Amino acid sequence: MSESISNTPPERRYEINKIDLPLSCPMPSMSGWDAHPRVFLEIDEKGEVLCPYCGALYVLMDDKAQ
Repeated sequence: MSESISNTPPERRYEINKIDLPLSCPMPSMSGWDAHPRVFLEIDEKGEVLCPYCGALYVLMDDKAQ
C-alpha cells in the first residue's frame, strides 16, 4: 500500500461494493456531490483507489463478506 493511501483519515475512507460501480468521485449520494469535477475511478484492478482531487480513499469490499 502506498504511503498516501495508508495515511488517509478514516472520515475520507469509503467502502464500496460492486453494485456501486462504475465508481465516480464524488458519489451522487455524498453531501458534497458538487465539491469538485466528477471523475471516474478505476478500482477493479487493485481493489482501492485515491481520488486525485480530494484524496478520498475508496476500498472495494468483497461481496461474500456481507
